[in-house]
Amino acid sequence: MQELLYLVHRIPYPPDKGDKIRSYHLLKHLSQHYRVHLGTFIDDEKDRRYLSKVRNLCGETCFVDLYPKRARLRSLRGLLSGQPLTLPYYRDRSLQAWVNSVLETRPIRNILIFSSAMAQYVDHAGPARRIIDFVDIDSDKWMQYATTKTWPMSWIYRRESRLLLGYERKIAEDFDGAAFVSQSEASLFKKLAPEVAAKVTYFNNGVDADYFSPQNSYPNPYPASKHPLVFIGAMDYWANVDAVGWFARSIFPTIRAQLPEVEFHIVGARPATEVMALAALPGVTVAGSVPDVRPYLAHASLAVAPLRIARGIQNKVLEAMAMEKIVVASPQAMEGICANAGQELFVANNESDFAHQIITLLQSEPNRTIGHAARVRVLEDYSWKKGLESVDALLSPRPAAYADKDYSHNVQNRFESAGDNLA
Repeated sequence: MQELLYLVHRIPYPPDKGDKIRSYHLLKHLSQHYRVHLGTFIDDEKDRRYLSKVRNLCGETCFVDLYPKRARLRSLRGLLSGQPLTLPYYRDRSLQAWVNSVLETRPIRNILIFSSAMAQYVDHAGPARRIIDFVDIDSDKWMQYATTKTWPMSWIYRRESRLLLGYERKIAEDFDGAAFVSQSEASLFKKLAPEVAAKVTYFNNGVDADYFSPQNSYPNPYPASKHPLVFIGAMDYWANVDAVGWFARSIFPTIRAQLPEVEFHIVGARPATEVMALAALPGVTVAGSVPDVRPYLAHASLAVAPLRIARGIQNKVLEAMAMEKIVVASPQAMEGICANAGQELFVANNESDFAHQIITLLQSEPNRTIGHAARVRVLEDYSWKKGLESVDALLSPRPAAYADKDYSHNVQNRFESAGDNLA
């Protein structure tokens, strides 16, 4: 079995948020074809309980603790070095030493990097084929953040966007292939970096449609005689925090004024302080972390996705569609998702549009045709099996001459080179 190095910025388990869903399914797929050596960070102490499960899918592993407060302080070095702050945030000497050791001692022919921040660890990887899954265009996400903040954070975010885009372009040029989470994301990057367009591709996220199935039986978590609207997502993620705040304060009061029995439920782990404060608003409930989100989808009247900042594919939308739930989403939440508005879900462009569409849907007879069509769309276009076939193609072996190359490297030279980046 060939050996592969897989570097991920966050432990790929449990698959309970967007990036971890994708990185876990990648690991699970790769482990069927390669002996996978995994290097990753742990930024949540609770994730330590899953180490044995992740190790069972791997050969050698390296788990490094990442403490967000310390990492943010470390990232400030980027202001002095002219680097994007993302790089020192995810820079660690012990992980670099482990990567160097694996490249020295193992016959690594393929390297898969998950997210741009991890590419810095394989600048000196010898002849191995290097593929990066950018997932999203992170530089564009920082620009979106900049438009929502005041100085000095707006300046810092614009700086990060500019420098990170330069780094993303360099990675794509140096690596053998680059993937994104959707066709629209890949197309945008080709416009931003036309010199590497030929290397850029995409593969969609998938949904476990057997798990997210409306045919299963779920207990009702909501109060009786209510019409719950639900938003599901990691509630320490700024884009989600912004989304529920905007909906709860600027859209939901209009809905509740006409339909007093409607409630808005916010479901997701690690709710930020701004999110917890929303529970003081009439009709708003912050459920926080729950053992299973499916009951909240199954018994909701509607699922809402009012994101104003978004990149890539929103798994929360696909999972709701798989459950045959009618979704009302913003255009930003729909980026990268191929679905027919009005037939498989609804798209609302502004505050009044959101309120009007939701009120109309709640006052109408339930339309099971739309929910069924939504699930069919997921089954046809968003299976992991279909998406991961593209990964196999990216990692296909090079010509025979490649196999003859010497895989031995001078570890001391590589440590010295890496040390320049880690200073």
